[in-house]
Amino acid sequence: MAEENKFTELKSTLIKARTADESAAAKTDSKRDSKGRAYATGRRKESVARVWIKPGSGKITVNGRDETVYFARPVLRMILRQPLIAAGRDGQFDVVVTVNGGGLSGQAGAVRHGISRALVNYEPTLRPVLKPGGFLTRDPRAVERKKYGRPKARRSFQFSKR
Repeated sequence: MAEENKFTELKSTLIKARTADESAAAKTDSKRDSKGRAYATGRRKESVARVWIKPGSGKITVNGRDETVYFARPVLRMILRQPLIAAGRDGQFDVVVTVNGGGLSGQAGAVRHGISRALVNYEPTLRPVLKPGGFLTRDPRAVERKKYGRPKARRSFQFSKR
C-alpha cells in the first residue's frame, strides 16, 4: 500500500514537471515565417501598422519609403526606435512597415507598438525588457466623439443672457 502511494506521488510529480517544461517551451517559442520574419500588428488612435522584422542592417521602411522621408520630424523617428534601443537590438533588424489611418503621430505610435510586439514574437526573451517600458501596451487614448446639441465633443454654444 505504501509503495503504491509513493508510485502515484512520483508519477504526479513527473507529470507536473513535464507540463511545466512544455509550458515554458511554449512561452519561448518564436513565431517566425518560412523566410525568418516575425510579424505583428500595432495600433494607436485610428492608425494600424503591420510590421515585419528580420535580421539585417537596421533599415526601417515605412509604406515603401525610408523612415527619414516618411517621418520627417526627429521626434517621430525617435518614437519608432524606442523599443529597439530598449531591447538593445538597434541596427540588428530590418523593419518593413505598412501603416494607414490617422495622422503621423498616431502612425508613429502604431509602428512603435508593432515593432515591440514583433520583437517579442521573434525573440520571446525580450518580453521582460519591453513590458516595464510600456511598449507592449496599446495606448487606449482616442478622440472623443462629438455629442449632439454641441459644436464639439464637450464645447457648449456661447451663452447669451439677452
